[in-house]
Amino acid sequence: MNEKIARFFAERRPATPCLVLDLDVVEENYTALNRALPEARIYYAVKANPAPYILKLLARLGSCFDCASIQEIDMALAAGASAADISYGNTIKKQADIARAYQRGVRLYAFDSIAELDKIAVAAPGARVFCRILTSGEGAEWPLSLKFGCSPAMAKELLLQAAGKGVVPFGVSFHVGSQQRDPNQWNAALATTAQLFRELEAEGVELKMVNLGGGFPTRYRNDIPSAEAYGRAIFKALRTHFGNRIPETIVEPGRGMVGNAGVIESEVVLIARKGGEDDRRWVYLDIGKFGGLAETMDEAIQYKIECDRGGETERVILAGPSCDSADVLYEKSDYRLPKDLQIGDRLRIDATGAYTTTYASIGFNGFPPLEEHYI
Repeated sequence: MNEKIARFFAERRPATPCLVLDLDVVEENYTALNRALPEARIYYAVKANPAPYILKLLARLGSCFDCASIQEIDMALAAGASAADISYGNTIKKQADIARAYQRGVRLYAFDSIAELDKIAVAAPGARVFCRILTSGEGAEWPLSLKFGCSPAMAKELLLQAAGKGVVPFGVSFHVGSQQRDPNQWNAALATTAQLFRELEAEGVELKMVNLGGGFPTRYRNDIPSAEAYGRAIFKALRTHFGNRIPETIVEPGRGMVGNAGVIESEVVLIARKGGEDDRRWVYLDIGKFGGLAETMDEAIQYKIECDRGGETERVILAGPSCDSADVLYEKSDYRLPKDLQIGDRLRIDATGAYTTTYASIGFNGFPPLEEHYI
């Protein structure tokens, strides 16, 4: 937590749970990634945090936007983005929403199946399309499943068919997994992509763009490589597999753009023991999985948690306040809090600027959505 956010908490004492996000950190992240990958266009993944303050800032800085729905497209447009700078990057879209996006001027669409390609061809004639391929997700703390992407062989057939359907086969996309801590994971995906480019060119289809996806991490409990390290690894892979014919490239950072900019403050609601062999204390917070911390599922994303109390600590189980047994944050992971922790104490959950406010439920158990403050 930086000094600016700490001062806000100290002076304002906002009701908990709440997120406080420093917009200056978002600008620093944008600048660092832009410097690390100067030839790539940044398409901010709006789903990570669609707050108007963030979207307006990024639009002013020159960012483009990766949108998952017509609602996100409208948010980006309202923030000052041009339709020409928006990608409709979800591979699962209603045809009516494709038509609405096309009416707004959006001309870049993702797909990974023949049915999706057919919808785009009908609703967005002449649009540029890119096909998403599957990757392993190895090295990612939040891997992506088979829900998105298709095999490279299928992608080749789909892109060959695209031109005959009245759309422009424009490129290939992939995603190496969210919170990807290994910069070298882009190498294998780019090797496959370059082979696809060559095979399609031999059959008369010349692709122009590679969408490198997201995956750029934020720091939680473990250190992560710098933006420069990702830039070097990605450029090396591009040069290795494409030689002197490097195509247009775009990236879709979400977590890496806003994650470390935000801190959630939470109140300890209850401290209790269950008895039996496991005598660890259960520490219940006023925020849980349904209040915005959904990424603690399977304890995949492990946030750093801070407390003002010092002294000796002990291992605890952390849980949320809702009447749902799934609302346990960390039971297996080694989380320690002060032995003199008291009900009513406040804890700070670091690096929570991404995938928290939009994961928060609307009134589950009557709890209101997560409060947000942008400074």
